[in-house]
Amino acid sequence: MATDELPSAAAAAAAVAPAAVGEESGGFSFSIWPPTQRTRDAVVRRLVDTLGGDTILCKRYGAVPAADAEPAARGIEAEAFDAAAVSGAAAASVEEGIKALQFYSKEVSRRLLDFVKSRSAAAKADAAAAAASFAEEALAATSEGEAVEQQPAE
Repeated sequence: MATDELPSAAAAAAAVAPAAVGEESGGFSFSIWPPTQRTRDAVVRRLVDTLGGDTILCKRYGAVPAADAEPAARGIEAEAFDAAAVSGAAAASVEEGIKALQFYSKEVSRRLLDFVKSRSAAAKADAAAAAASFAEEALAATSEGEAVEQQPAE
């Protein structure tokens, strides 16, 4: 799977807040870190689209139902933000802010991938357990059926 297929928080941030360059110019002050709530909401929307849409992740690991996608996306984004906030809390310079935003973007992608992989593994384990249970029940039913058939024949 190519990394360009994962959602990029930095790309979402650039689409939502292209003027956030983190430098002072003409009396205006822009900072790149922390991202605005609007940017964070855009990241969540992108995650929801990725989890439930027609994406490579969904084809490989299975789509997440819409009811589960929104809370999962909010959790992924919040955890990534918290992790990045620890490392970029004192982003005094533009370079430190950019590093914090890059870390945030990587954390969002990593946590998204971890989420879909764990969900897929859990679904496979549930399916395997259900198949094993069905096989045991079928075997037990077959054994009981043979025992019933043999008794009248005696």
